[in-house]
Amino acid sequence: MNSFTYVAVTNQGQAIQSVGNNPHATFLAGGTNLIDDMKLGVERPEQLTDINRLPLTKIEETFGGGLRIGAMVRNSDLAWDAKVQSRYPVLSQALLSGASAQLRNMASTGGNLLQRTRCYYFRDTSYPCNKREPGSGCPAIAGFNRIHAVLGTSDKCIATHPSDMCVALVALDAVIHVEGPKGKQKIPINDFYIPYGDDPAKENVLQHGELITAVEIPALSWAKRSHYLKVRDRASYEFALASVAVILDIDGGKIRDSRIALGGIATKPWRSKEAEQSLAGKAANDDSFNAAAEAALQGAKPQKYNAFKIELAKRTLIHALKHTAQMA
Repeated sequence: MNSFTYVAVTNQGQAIQSVGNNPHATFLAGGTNLIDDMKLGVERPEQLTDINRLPLTKIEETFGGGLRIGAMVRNSDLAWDAKVQSRYPVLSQALLSGASAQLRNMASTGGNLLQRTRCYYFRDTSYPCNKREPGSGCPAIAGFNRIHAVLGTSDKCIATHPSDMCVALVALDAVIHVEGPKGKQKIPINDFYIPYGDDPAKENVLQHGELITAVEIPALSWAKRSHYLKVRDRASYEFALASVAVILDIDGGKIRDSRIALGGIATKPWRSKEAEQSLAGKAANDDSFNAAAEAALQGAKPQKYNAFKIELAKRTLIHALKHTAQMA
C-alpha cells in the first residue's frame, strides 16, 4: 500500500473542498472496497478524506411518498429498515444477498454505487488493464473470463459490475443526489453509469470532487410485488454469476407494467427495457416469462468461458418472474 495523508471532515463543504483541491485525493466512507484495492496497489490515492462524520445517515420520507436515503446509511441499516422492507422488498433482498453481515455493517449507500469490478486482471497489477491504465490492453478477453460480462462489453473491457444494491436501484428508477464544486445536481441512476467504450477507466459521470449525498427512490406503489434473485457459486459471501431484480404490476392476470434489471452479467447494473416491453399487456404465464428472458439476453456476447451465463441469466429471470407473479 502506498503512503497517504488522512483528513477527517465534519460537513459536506469541507469534504468537497478537501478532495476537489487535490487531484490525488479521494473520499473514504466504509472503505470495504477502497482499502482492499489500495492494499493490492490498484488504487493509489495520496490523500483520504474521511466522510464518516457527515450528517448523511437518515432514511427520510419524501413529499411524493418515496424515500431519500443518505449516502452514509449503512447497508445493514437500509436492508432492515421497515419502510424499505414493506415498500421496496427487492432492495432489502438485494442488500442482504451481498457480502457478509460484518461488511454490510460498514458499507455505505454512496460507496456501494461506486464499487469497482472484481475482475482478476484488474485486481492483479502484474497484468495490463485498460481500467487501470487506459490503452494497456484487456487480458480478460483472451484469458480466463468465466465471471465476466456478456452485456455492454467492448473490445477494450469485459469487466462485470459487482453490486447487488445497484441492480435493485436501477429497477426502482432511483435518482442520485450529488454535490460538488459546481453545486448540486440530481442524476437518474440509468444515466449515472457510462458505457465502457474507448475508456473503461471512466465508469460513471462523477467529476473529481463531486460527492454523492443521497439516493432517492420515487414512490412506486406496486414495488411491493418485487423480488431479487441471485445465483452464485456458493451461498455465502460471493458475487453474482447472474442476478435479477423484478417488479411487476399485475391486474386480472395480466401484466400492466414491469421493471427488470440484471446483475452479474453486464458492465453496469443492466436495465432491460426489452424484457419490460415484451411483458407489457401479456398474461403472467410461462410463455410470457420465457419470451421476456429471450428478449433480455438477445444482445449478449459470450466469451470463451462465460457462455453459460446467458442461459443461466434467462433461467434466473424466469424463476424470479414466476416467484414475483405469485406474490399476493
